[in-house]
Amino acid sequence: MALVQGQELWRPTQQQQEQSGLRHYMNWLQDSRGGDFSDYEALWQWSATDIEGFWRSIWDYFDIQADGDPTQVLASRKMPGAEWFPGTRLNYAEHIFRQASDQRPAIIARCEGQAPAEVSWQQLQRDVGALAASLRGLGIGRGDRVVAYLPNVPQTVVAFLACASIGAIWSSCAPEMGVSVVLDRFQQIAPKLIFATDSYSYAGRQFDRREVLDEVLQGLPDIARVIHVPGPLFGSDAEHAAVPWRDCMSWADATCHAAPLQFERLPFSHPLWVVYSSGTTGLP
Repeated sequence: MALVQGQELWRPTQQQQEQSGLRHYMNWLQDSRGGDFSDYEALWQWSATDIEGFWRSIWDYFDIQADGDPTQVLASRKMPGAEWFPGTRLNYAEHIFRQASDQRPAIIARCEGQAPAEVSWQQLQRDVGALAASLRGLGIGRGDRVVAYLPNVPQTVVAFLACASIGAIWSSCAPEMGVSVVLDRFQQIAPKLIFATDSYSYAGRQFDRREVLDEVLQGLPDIARVIHVPGPLFGSDAEHAAVPWRDCMSWADATCHAAPLQFERLPFSHPLWVVYSSGTTGLP
């Protein structure tokens, strides 16, 4: 059957609607705020007109853990430059670990040529705590930029959450990106540390990225330390010493000492990560 523009393809059943997270939120609004919204459009209209009321309800509905007072929702109402919840301090990673459970894994990782692997919440917390302590020991802290040249693997999640927990600002590029593409992005933020892999797999092939990283590091003089995340081409993390990058620490060494996971609570406006435009019409 040919599709026609504007044709409705699917609609959730009434039962699905009643069991959805959105319906749960709408019911909560009615019980706690007296907000009676007949449908999604009515809810959307309220969210777009009573901006402070909507976002304070989100804060309360999700029970955001923070220091300070969230009463003032929007201190500066302009774009760009809006200032949200100026009287509060919180941490993104702390809220991620609120979801910890021994009933399900934190990560299910799938990589071509390998069996699926699971990372438990307990293991994730242990690794993030260990890595965060190592980053602190290397002098990385609040406001420092930390970058990654890594594929989508569990170590990348660990590295990001460790940075978030201490207030470092994260940014990343995929390892298939070339030297100029990476430098166009990372040179703008002057990172102090990079997580880097030596290789990656794609479509049944393995790609050596050591020479690319050599050139990237030459273009990033502010980087004082490399943490090497082993890729598929060279195998064992113990071989990191053969990687000719300055001040290189292995992933195994960076995560070997267990440490309590601590969260630096930061102003609401503190940057979490830096992302980039495509760069097709100018510098990203």
